[in-house]
Amino acid sequence: MSDKTGADGTAKTTAAKKTPPKRVTAKKTATKKTAAKKTAAAQGSPRETSVAAAVPAVSGAAAGKGTAKRAASASTEASAPKAAPPTSADSGAPEGSNTAASVPAESGAAAVETPTAERYSTRTRLAVRKTYKLYIGGAFPRSESGRSYEVTSAQGAFLANAALASRKDARDAVRAARSAFSGWSGATAYNRGQILYRIAEMLEGRREQFADEVAAAEGVTRASALAQTDAAIDRWVWYAGWSDKISQVRGTVNPVAGPYWNVSSPEPTGVVAVFAPERPSLFGLVSVLAPVIVSGNTAVVVAPGATALPAITLAEVLATSDLPGGVINILTGRIAELGMPLASHLDVDALDLSGVTDPELATELERAGAQNLKRLRRPEPEPDWTADPGLDRIVSFMETKTVWHPVGV
Repeated sequence: MSDKTGADGTAKTTAAKKTPPKRVTAKKTATKKTAAKKTAAAQGSPRETSVAAAVPAVSGAAAGKGTAKRAASASTEASAPKAAPPTSADSGAPEGSNTAASVPAESGAAAVETPTAERYSTRTRLAVRKTYKLYIGGAFPRSESGRSYEVTSAQGAFLANAALASRKDARDAVRAARSAFSGWSGATAYNRGQILYRIAEMLEGRREQFADEVAAAEGVTRASALAQTDAAIDRWVWYAGWSDKISQVRGTVNPVAGPYWNVSSPEPTGVVAVFAPERPSLFGLVSVLAPVIVSGNTAVVVAPGATALPAITLAEVLATSDLPGGVINILTGRIAELGMPLASHLDVDALDLSGVTDPELATELERAGAQNLKRLRRPEPEPDWTADPGLDRIVSFMETKTVWHPVGV
């Protein structure tokens, strides 16, 4: 047993001693292959020569496939030109530039150019031309007739196209105003004042736009247009404050001889047709429109064609200021064409002829309005719009209701 064990142990020892030479042989083989590759690289093409020159000599088992890959990568980086660091000017470079050179190749993601304001600024675009439409029932329809006209500045330059209202448009506006009357007059005075103040807030937000349109329409200076816009906003706020006070000022308890309680209180008339003055375009419009609606009336406004832009811009303010649709309806066009259909309309309760400058036309409209006993405010020869307005314009379109109530026995 001992002999066999010794023999087996001797065999194992011999096998263990023979193993290291095999590893040495592998090292020698790898070294020979590396030397052969170096020789081939030295004698090969210029590209292979640059690879050999870029990679230092490596001995031992490290000279494997990984070394060859690193050598090829080093050669590629050495032969490729280095990209300059990105600058602020490169951010707006067009396609085909070296913007993608800063992205490592190992990431595998393509470089994406981010659009900048500089690239957009170089584009040419067409301006969005605006057609100023009518304002009826809270919407902005075109004229039923399909007509429009050019609005020009005081110097004759083209400003915009505006819808040219027809007789049918006037009837539609009256119908919308009548539909909105019950809700608007039935609202609390406090609520009406809140809505009118909201309109003033929106006017303030568009102050610059109104000033531009007033300056273009009337040919006045920028400072004068801003002053008129500010005065119009202030006047609108002034009228808004009277919404819940006019009944206290104009209403009264009447002393009577008898066992009765007699009270008189003002109430809105109904639908009022308003002819706005041409000058001042915005301040005059506000001065005739605000006193009509503050008491609960609804209005159909005819804005003169030459100064229609501030009126339609005001309509855009009204549409976004909590004002119920139909309370104010704005028509742009010719007063001579729209005056008679409104004055003779039996569902119109009052006329404000402040913007009618032709005396003969004003007389014709007065006669037409007498058919159903419309309340009437005649045009003034030379109105001073900057004067204190007082309550006259509010009261002109209100009726007084008197109630008799028995008391006692």
